[in-house]
Amino acid sequence: MQKVTLLGVKIDALSLHDLLAFVERVIADGRRALIFHVNVRALNLAYEHAWYRNCLNQADIAYCDGMGVQLAARFLYKTYVPRYTLPDWIARLADVAVRQGYTLFFLGSLPGVTEKAADILMEQHPGLRIVGTHHGYFQKGLAHKENQAVLKAINAAKPDILILGFGMPLQERWLQENWHGLEAKVAITGGAIFEYLSGNLKRGPKWMTDHYLEWLAKLVISPQRYASRYLYDIPKFAWRILREKLNMITTLPRAE
Repeated sequence: MQKVTLLGVKIDALSLHDLLAFVERVIADGRRALIFHVNVRALNLAYEHAWYRNCLNQADIAYCDGMGVQLAARFLYKTYVPRYTLPDWIARLADVAVRQGYTLFFLGSLPGVTEKAADILMEQHPGLRIVGTHHGYFQKGLAHKENQAVLKAINAAKPDILILGFGMPLQERWLQENWHGLEAKVAITGGAIFEYLSGNLKRGPKWMTDHYLEWLAKLVISPQRYASRYLYDIPKFAWRILREKLNMITTLPRAE
């Protein structure tokens, strides 16, 4: 599987078709897998925190979920890395789940939002089985009774696929700490997926999301949520990628 390395993070350059096929193989073979998405925020966090960088690199799949990541791969390596974000492909995942009889569990977001998201997705995909939901507002310490209750609920449902939406880096840390105690076969990080599915958070028009402008759409739709993140993260990321490019140039072997 082809990978590119950006700011120390190995990103899988695989198509969505191949990612969905990977999910099917993992479940069919009785294996388990962690699937993380990587965007500009993830790479900045990984650059600043070694534990998070290691967490992403230890995932079974770390796929590109941001135009900035796609542009950086092209700038550094002249390599095309497919980009897709879970709100765009959750419908295809649901279709696979219906066809194969997979069960899902939704974990994250505000109380009520996750349930609404599950109801909407099941209505859109008749036959889809979402066997449990739980909000993300609980004490997440490994031994805390609230965390243990959530683990117990998930394991009682025994989902094939767990979709987690705590936001970065909390969702990855939680999976890193609790994966050994979970009976789900595949876990997928989803960020704000439940807010999008429920309609509580709107996305920009397709012409923006397809042309490197999703960050701008988010700023316009929800400035309080995204302003500090994008106005701070994007310039910092661009400078770090530029510096990585300069380092690559200066370390090239010189012609004799």
